Amino acid sequence: MFKEIGEKAVVASKEINQLDSDVKNNLIKDMSEQLIEDTDLILKANKKDLDNAKDLDLSSALVDRLTLTKERIEGMSNGLKKIIPLKDPVGEVTKSWTTDDGLKINKVRSPFGVIGIIYEARPNVTSDVSALCIKSGNAAVLKGSSYCVDSNSEILNSLQKSLEKNKINKNAIQLIKSKEREDAIKFMKLTEYIDLIVPRGGKGLIDTLVENAKVPFILDGDGNVHLYVHEDANTEYVIDIIINSKVQRPGVCNALETLILNKSIYQKMGKEIINELLKNEVELFVDEVIANDISDLEIAKDEHYMTEFHDLKLAIKIVDDLDQAIHHIQQYSSGHTEAILTESEEAKNKFSKSLDSSVIFINASTRFTDGEMFGFGAEVGISTQKLHVRGPMGLESLTNERYVVEGSGTIRQ
Repeated sequence: MFKEIGEKAVVASKEINQLDSDVKNNLIKDMSEQLIEDTDLILKANKKDLDNAKDLDLSSALVDRLTLTKERIEGMSNGLKKIIPLKDPVGEVTKSWTTDDGLKINKVRSPFGVIGIIYEARPNVTSDVSALCIKSGNAAVLKGSSYCVDSNSEILNSLQKSLEKNKINKNAIQLIKSKEREDAIKFMKLTEYIDLIVPRGGKGLIDTLVENAKVPFILDGDGNVHLYVHEDANTEYVIDIIINSKVQRPGVCNALETLILNKSIYQKMGKEIINELLKNEVELFVDEVIANDISDLEIAKDEHYMTEFHDLKLAIKIVDDLDQAIHHIQQYSSGHTEAILTESEEAKNKFSKSLDSSVIFINASTRFTDGEMFGFGAEVGISTQKLHVRGPMGLESLTNERYVVEGSGTIRQ
């Protein structure tokens, strides 16, 4: 199975990297329209996955990520349309200079070749990453969750219809349909065919990748996201940002997991914040200070501060000052996203410089850590490592840079 898929992907990648921008854009437009045309088929397949998931004891957040609706498919279609006007990175000269020997050196963006994507739940990823790979000149081999095979397969069918309609090798996008964990591990070792792996999933997936992968990979790590409310935060939007960060979609990686309150803010509006969270059915694990003030709340332990809940659960910590907040985040951060609410330029600068996460927000919801929200059309993942990209990954992140050097009969003396 893997040899056949790999060989087909390599052949397709050599065709895809030759396509010009207009052809790729027209293909992505057709893909977006085909998703809408196939909505009923995709929803029928998704229902099978949801019915099977009832026996798997999935969390409510995971079920939400697995669930497709007509509106979500429209969102998938619109996400592809947003990729169309984006600049094609392939062939872009990022730097150019002439040496003393008369050589003209161009640094040029080029596709990786074959991108492997391993992802959990989220059938929308199937269309998002496929279109991003196509536009960046890469073939894609996808490995989704075992409990999402029917949805992913039907979405793949839809995308491959557009490839065939445009007389482009349909193997530019392929899906490994196996439900066996061992096959995911085999996929991570396909160095002969896969040039780069991008994972989208929780700690279990990342640990498996780190332990087993031989193909180069990008870490799309845990989203143990922190929000610190400084003593001078604008109280008009504190609660709105907290609720949006935690409640809007608690199962995604940019949802808030630990709220850190300056003691003066807690004294000023702490009970109001907590009541609003409870009103939104958020289960709280709180600092002892809060537990002494409000009964029936569980005291937070290290395990809570270390956890990406993927659920309507939140840890809360009270600190004396900015330094304590920074120290707490440095101790527990997964390097994904951190945010501060403050009117102080000094606090903004210190917070930003002291923390090494891929995205830092100032006076904004953490829910904006998203390629689409960053203007990338869609995203292939969010990198929490330092090579070769950090943060939301769009088209440029699916290319590397190489050198094209031109001389005029030039020899080295």
